[in-house]
Amino acid sequence: MILVRYAAQRYVGGDPSAGIESLHAFSFGRFYDPDNLRFGAVLACNEERLAPGAGFDEHPHSHTEIVTWVVEGELTHRDSAGHATVVRPGDVQRLSSAGGVRHVERNDGDGPLVFVQMWLAPLEPGGEPAYEVVRGIADSTPYALPRAGAMLHVRRLRDGERSAVPDARHVYVHVVRGAVRIDGAGGAGPALGPGDSARITEAEGLELTAGPAAEVLLWEMSG
Repeated sequence: MILVRYAAQRYVGGDPSAGIESLHAFSFGRFYDPDNLRFGAVLACNEERLAPGAGFDEHPHSHTEIVTWVVEGELTHRDSAGHATVVRPGDVQRLSSAGGVRHVERNDGDGPLVFVQMWLAPLEPGGEPAYEVVRGIADSTPYALPRAGAMLHVRRLRDGERSAVPDARHVYVHVVRGAVRIDGAGGAGPALGPGDSARITEAEGLELTAGPAAEVLLWEMSG
């Protein structure tokens, strides 16, 4: 089964007066929707747009795996465990908040910052916080998130190029840029553009077809 949620269906949040625009694909914060709480391990998929000098002041997290993909600009991260990092397009940042951690996220650059942040539920609560950044992740190297029983795949596809969707119990697809179509044995499937997403249950034998060139994030989840 494939459930498509389009970019226009996201909840619009943030604080425009502070230079923060937020788009939430799932129930989030003051936008409570009991029918849209999670999919597999994915709890949130937020597109954040920060103007130069804007950001999120220090705030806490716990029992959440937080994975960030920068689309444009540079993200400055600082946390209570002593990490201070600048994350750029093509990097994958992971913050395992575990039993509790605090962090700051800012745009300290001169241009706009756009990033997609995805929250996943851990298989087991608690533990010690952990942090890492993988620089310049390649399409052929999935990013494993064993604490959540999930795997992140990055797909950068040329116009007309095809790529297999992982066969898994749950697959979450988020289009960063460009457009893709999800095809299966029954022929052409739904078309997705920037900000659109698909929640696929019991994925088997599916393909993405780009048109035009696209960048896509896919979460492969066993649970």
